[in-house]
Amino acid sequence: MTRQYSSTSINTNLFGAIGADDTTITVTAGTASTLIPLTLAAGDQFTLAIDPDTASEEIVFVYSSTTNPVSGSTLTVLRGQSGTTKRAHLSNAAVKHVLTSNDLDYFATGVGSALTGSSTNTLTNKSIALSANTVTGTKAQFNTAMTDADFATLDGSETFTNKTLTSPTINTPVITFPVSSVAINSQTGAYTLASTDKSKLVVVTSSSTANITVPPSVFSQGDVVFMARLGAGATSLVAGSGVTISATPGLVFRAQNSVTAIICTATNTFIATGDLSA
Repeated sequence: MTRQYSSTSINTNLFGAIGADDTTITVTAGTASTLIPLTLAAGDQFTLAIDPDTASEEIVFVYSSTTNPVSGSTLTVLRGQSGTTKRAHLSNAAVKHVLTSNDLDYFATGVGSALTGSSTNTLTNKSIALSANTVTGTKAQFNTAMTDADFATLDGSETFTNKTLTSPTINTPVITFPVSSVAINSQTGAYTLASTDKSKLVVVTSSSTANITVPPSVFSQGDVVFMARLGAGATSLVAGSGVTISATPGLVFRAQNSVTAIICTATNTFIATGDLSA
């Protein structure tokens, strides 16, 4: 509820008797606007006393959650408020705007939770526009306050992931290389490389001739395949249709346990390097 108050409210009277359970009261015709000299919207609250300063005094809140609680001379009210009891009232009973202990408690609670120049407060669901505010403090205080992993500070030690650094200056860097391993594709005879062999070591172990064919339209520029001949049988690199493999002195694995690699330099174009012979 939004509480509303007036210092110009004029006293009036009930127009007709009311029972204890009535949720509307009617005041003397033409006096509602002077009793409540402001417009109440849905959710606004205005405090009245019926039969004030008598044994029959009852505090009511003029209030409605869905509509304006004032309609002509009829007021929608919450009965028996501020510790008073709902009761019947006679026609012409006095009605006036009052300030109650309930209002003062509401005010005290609001003051107690309000932001002041010297108060210490925790803000929740508040937006602070940096363009309209000044944030002061030392760098050390800022670094201490900004402890969330989403922030990087001058004195902090952070790990960056998926970040792009444009024209950075890096002084005395410490670079840690990851431990790498190569997957093995073992073969016992002639074999045609596949796209899944990229960055793998293809091992051929055969007692007879077993060549390795590099097929067309499988690898892209920059792809690398490692190969080794572990068997006694001869092994050579064979260019598939439309494929060019450049090597010095040739494309033959020189001997058992020879290792070589091919590097794709352009579409269907490769350089072979390693323990090769003509």
